Amino acid sequence: MSDFVLFMALTAAMGLSIFLSLPVVYSKRAQGRWAIGLNAVAIGILVFLLADVFSDASPIIYTSGGYVGSLEYSVAFFVAFLVAFLALYFVDNIPRAPAVPGAAEDAGGSPSAAVDSGPRTTALIIALGIGLQNLTEGLVFGVNWTAGAIGILAVVFVGFFLQNVTEGFPIASPFLGTSVSRRLSMMVGLFLVGGLPTLIGGAIGYYWSNDLFIVIFDALAIGAIAYVILPMLRVAFKPLATRELSIRRNQLVYIGVMLGFALGFAVNAV
Repeated sequence: MSDFVLFMALTAAMGLSIFLSLPVVYSKRAQGRWAIGLNAVAIGILVFLLADVFSDASPIIYTSGGYVGSLEYSVAFFVAFLVAFLALYFVDNIPRAPAVPGAAEDAGGSPSAAVDSGPRTTALIIALGIGLQNLTEGLVFGVNWTAGAIGILAVVFVGFFLQNVTEGFPIASPFLGTSVSRRLSMMVGLFLVGGLPTLIGGAIGYYWSNDLFIVIFDALAIGAIAYVILPMLRVAFKPLATRELSIRRNQLVYIGVMLGFALGFAVNAV
């Protein structure tokens, strides 16, 4: 087996480990309190991924170890962050016709310009954000492979493999606790959007490496993840029928977010 084929096989195992979470999101228990809990865990994982991705870019931006970074890399990071954040904002807010005529009318009786994005759109946006993050993981794996850093490679592979297993939960989270159909073909497609970029990044990192390229894609991933966290938080803390129910739900969300962050930290530390 050639070196490149072995490398791509390991990269595929790392990126497609996201599918190991598929049975869990299809479980009948992923409803009610479990749905609230899993959604909160997904938010916690995404919060961890923000810190994790920035930890890849920060040594490149802040080469001196101080608080003043390279102007070139700082500007590139800021622009790429804005591009990802605003691009997803506009995709998420494209005017959509109401599902039922007259169902989404404003106070003046005319159809609203836009409606809230559905679970499918939200899941796709989350998958795109995770896909950008996984592309940078592939880059890191490819660079270390060509450098022959065997010890680092083992840590990177195990850490990214386990981390990718958890990334299926954020993608599936918009569907949990809803009546929206979760066709297997659709979920497989969303998981591929999240996992396949690992292979693309790996192939690029195997043949070519550039610090500016890594900073840009890290910033794109952070911008995308930062955007998708906001609507997830809005849904997580949506007022319920009574104040008591809202308080109990909020407590579950707080616990779930902490557990999700701790889970991401734990698998990354292996």
